[in-house]
Amino acid sequence: MTTPPLRRRRHSRAVYRRRRLAVLFVLVVVIAAVVFVVIAQPWRGAPQSSSSLSPVDSPAATGAASPSAPPGAATPGAAASTPTPGGTPGACTANEVTVDPVVDQTSYASGQNPKLSIKLTNTSGVDCTINVGSAQQVFTITSGSDTWWRSTDCQTDPSDQVVTLTAGQSVQSASPLTWDRTRSSVDTCNSTSRPRAGAGGATYHLSVSIGGIPSTQTASFQLN
Repeated sequence: MTTPPLRRRRHSRAVYRRRRLAVLFVLVVVIAAVVFVVIAQPWRGAPQSSSSLSPVDSPAATGAASPSAPPGAATPGAAASTPTPGGTPGACTANEVTVDPVVDQTSYASGQNPKLSIKLTNTSGVDCTINVGSAQQVFTITSGSDTWWRSTDCQTDPSDQVVTLTAGQSVQSASPLTWDRTRSSVDTCNSTSRPRAGAGGATYHLSVSIGGIPSTQTASFQLN
């Protein structure tokens, strides 16, 4: 008895579609795994950079740039250029501001000329305004009771510059004055033979005033 041949069972189109989808899914998974290994691997074990940054000071962070000061004028630095809240600050008084003379050295060798500056400090708890221009500055050098040199004797082109000193702020001359170690006089400004200050270890004293406020002490130095 002959056995009839078996007929191959045919699946529906839906079954074939599901199989193809399954194969495609497997391929996608394999490709994704390969891509992850190839691309992500280079970052594995890489050092982590810090996300915090140190603050950087800039003119934009501290307000408008300060106006350029004339030679010898006190540097306003971060002094306010606009009225403070509650009104414009009043003029600085001797009770609110201390004025100190500054020299760049305490002893000068032959041929070295002293460089002179003014330091201002607002010791009060309120802001105040002061004219720090060269027209309001006076540098005086004495030796004993003898006045050797005064900056106003032969001053040219004096200028004004009103700034606001904030509470607790300290500023100093932008450009120091240089004393040529000669005696000053309004009558000898153009002279080339003015008397020269004695050296050999002689002691001199610098006193200053600005805006009508004098220094309460002097800065001493020696000429060699």
